[in-house]
Amino acid sequence: MPTSTRFVVAVHILTGLAVSDGKPMRSEDLAYSANTGAVVIRGLLSRLNDAGLTRSQLGAGGGALLAKPAEKIRLLDVYEAVEDTELFSTHRTPPCENCAVGGNILEAMQPVLTRARMALEAELAKTTVADIAADVARLGKFSIPLVW
Repeated sequence: MPTSTRFVVAVHILTGLAVSDGKPMRSEDLAYSANTGAVVIRGLLSRLNDAGLTRSQLGAGGGALLAKPAEKIRLLDVYEAVEDTELFSTHRTPPCENCAVGGNILEAMQPVLTRARMALEAELAKTTVADIAADVARLGKFSIPLVW
């Protein structure tokens, strides 16, 4: 089962906004950078806006901006803003209750899955968009200037 790309693309968007020196970014430019459609970017920007992470500037030269400093945006904030599914999916249909394994597997797995989710969230809480932007700058793997 494939996982969602919303989180990573949302971090991409926010990192682009973080390095734009306070200039509004059009969804088309962010889409070019992420190699996706502008409609995907606009959907994510809507979620990020609802979470108070981005804002829009209307008019000529308008676009998306960070709503607060990149140092204040934790990756956990981004994850919570754009992901709306459980980290781990369980069976599509309930397991057989009459089976020794099927009758107990979900209850046996729940503590492990809970600890795994807590570990993920703790790690995401340690990192900010500014940290990612700094790593992008440090890596410097581009052969042409940024589009913006």
